[in-house]
Amino acid sequence: MSRAAPVDTSFNAEATIARHAPAVAIALSLGSAIALGFARFSYALLLPSMKLDLAWNFAQAGAMNTANAFGYLVGAIAFARLSRRWASQTSFVTGCFATALLMAVSGAFTDTNALLILRVVTGAASALVFVSGGVLAARLASLSPRRAGLIIGLYYGGTGWGIVMSSILVPITIAPVPHGWRYAWFALAAACAASSLIAVAAARRIEREQPSVAPERATDAMRDDAIHRRRFALALAGYACFGIGYIGYMTFIVALLRNAGMSDAVVTGFYMLLGVATIVSARIWSGLLDRMRGGQALALLNALLAVATVIPAMIAHPLAAFASGALFGATFLSAVASTTAFVRHNLPASQWGSGINAFTIVFAAGQIVGPTVIGRISDSAGLTRGLVYSALVLAAGAALAACQKPLKDVSRATE
Repeated sequence: MSRAAPVDTSFNAEATIARHAPAVAIALSLGSAIALGFARFSYALLLPSMKLDLAWNFAQAGAMNTANAFGYLVGAIAFARLSRRWASQTSFVTGCFATALLMAVSGAFTDTNALLILRVVTGAASALVFVSGGVLAARLASLSPRRAGLIIGLYYGGTGWGIVMSSILVPITIAPVPHGWRYAWFALAAACAASSLIAVAAARRIEREQPSVAPERATDAMRDDAIHRRRFALALAGYACFGIGYIGYMTFIVALLRNAGMSDAVVTGFYMLLGVATIVSARIWSGLLDRMRGGQALALLNALLAVATVIPAMIAHPLAAFASGALFGATFLSAVASTTAFVRHNLPASQWGSGINAFTIVFAAGQIVGPTVIGRISDSAGLTRGLVYSALVLAAGAALAACQKPLKDVSRATE
């Protein structure tokens, strides 16, 4: 009897994950929820209670997010080195569980200096999650090129899940007692741990079916990093402005709404709407991310964010707040996704990790500047003036990104 031809199981496995790519991207996106939704943006909900309880001014309150952004920068730089030795999955798994642990530890301290240190370390851990997750999402998108923009958008839009869950968890766990905000940190840590289990399973599946670039190829690719970074310097500059401008909004918007006399129900509804808009943003902008190969996508999204940021600064009304939250939520993580799409369009697959990391580093640098500077402006001239400053920086970022042309002569593995 003749023997049956062997079945190509690797092809079947690859076809299966490509078919289910959106579902895998949604599971992976819980890493984005951990890194930004829980570890960073939930702080806006905690800020009013912590500021009052610990007698902070706005500059001190903003310094907490500056510390987190500094840690994020350290983590992004560390990823550049770790990626030469570790698979993306390893960085992702390590970052997820480390972030969950650090969030729990944050509830154990009330000393400002200790909290600053914890925000730094948490930022470093969350950077490992966010950057490695972006690389994994790009690899997943390469298995389904026609839905690449959607898949990348789904990963980054996962931050919205963290925002929505934070808007539910924080108000119901903050106790009306001294240091009652500590219980919210514990609840957020539990949510991080549960999300990690789902996200890590998705990361392992992607790594199994679409392995990382071989270490020797990755090392060779890094030799060209400086050349490519100079060639997309305008996009990097536009993204740095995005980092400065958006973090000012996300840090102080809740405090602004409360200062304007809006009720707890309005503030919670605003933040939940922002999170839901973030989740659905992937479908809104996926076509744009697929079509635009230069900096045009980032330019448009920065411009819309400038509009969303200036609305609550000019109009103190719940409807204006909801309009701002819906527009901001539907846009800001797509700006992040646009940089990953830019990397996929313009760099070979062996350099995706380096390209995404370059954007992450300037993003982190912008976030270091944003909270403290806008906090100082808010202390001296009011929160309204601080948001106007954020909007102007976002507009400048739009102008810079609009000037970025595609890198036409760079070979693309995705084409």
